[in-house]
Amino acid sequence: MKAIVYNKYGSPDVLQLKEVEKPFLEDNHVLVKIHAASLNFGNLVLLKGEPFLARFAFGLFKPKYPIPGGDMAGRVEAVGKNVQQFNPGDEVFGDLSASGWGGFAEYVSVPENALALKPANLSFEEAAAVPMAGVTALQSLRDKGKIQPGQKVLINGASGGVGTFAAQIAKSFGVEVTGVCSTRNVDVLQSFGVDRVIDYTKEDFTKNTEKYDLILGVNGHHSIPAYKRVLKQNGIFVHVGGSGAQMFQAMVLGPWVTMTGSRKMGTFLQRANQKDLVYLKDLVESGKVKPIIDKCYKLNEVPEAFRYFEEGRAQGKVVITM
Repeated sequence: MKAIVYNKYGSPDVLQLKEVEKPFLEDNHVLVKIHAASLNFGNLVLLKGEPFLARFAFGLFKPKYPIPGGDMAGRVEAVGKNVQQFNPGDEVFGDLSASGWGGFAEYVSVPENALALKPANLSFEEAAAVPMAGVTALQSLRDKGKIQPGQKVLINGASGGVGTFAAQIAKSFGVEVTGVCSTRNVDVLQSFGVDRVIDYTKEDFTKNTEKYDLILGVNGHHSIPAYKRVLKQNGIFVHVGGSGAQMFQAMVLGPWVTMTGSRKMGTFLQRANQKDLVYLKDLVESGKVKPIIDKCYKLNEVPEAFRYFEEGRAQGKVVITM
């Protein structure tokens, strides 16, 4: 089969399209013919081996997982004898980040708990855009952010992969959502029914008087003290992504703020979860959440897709079609 392979950390130039052996089907695995995959921030971490601490999980001196790609959607080709949830021919989508990655390939063999049935109203490309970004948004809002109906929620970086899901998922919880984005993405957020859109090129929300119960930092360069200024008493700030300096502050200052006051501030890392995939499937099929795709690339264009993704300006998700 064809797959994107790399054997050293570096820029997108280290990624190569190669012919590799088709994966072996184990008794508790599902063999999926992949139709589409998508890029996430985790893919950049795997590619570059940065931050360095990530190498303790992904390989200290060279990549532990030679085929990148966490999100995928496709059709079940075969199932191991112990598999109970799926049958050949089923259309599925999944998060491979806890199962050895491998989404940038024509086939993958994974445990059945990495998969869920694909939302019936989505194409393979749309479904591949959902898993990691959607689960990250859901878990950061629900589990880390303790989102409650009636709250005021701000999402900084609301037009990117995680942000577009977070804005829609937050609305499904019955909260008032403010989304922060650039001028060109204002219309996209308004199409979700976001209650207020702040164009960061014209307005700095950290200098306003409005305060929020929950702030999701998906992108941006604001300091932790700046976020704290617009966080209500007993409010929660969740750092999901942003500048390296912001991440460092969230890891170091966040716990201090949490211990010394009523506000809680901290970082969040997504964990693959089949139940959350099914939850997202239901949201999508009910029309409450819709994936947004910025660009589609072919498998042999994955290096180019990474270069575009690195720019950080994607509106929604960047998808790979097989």
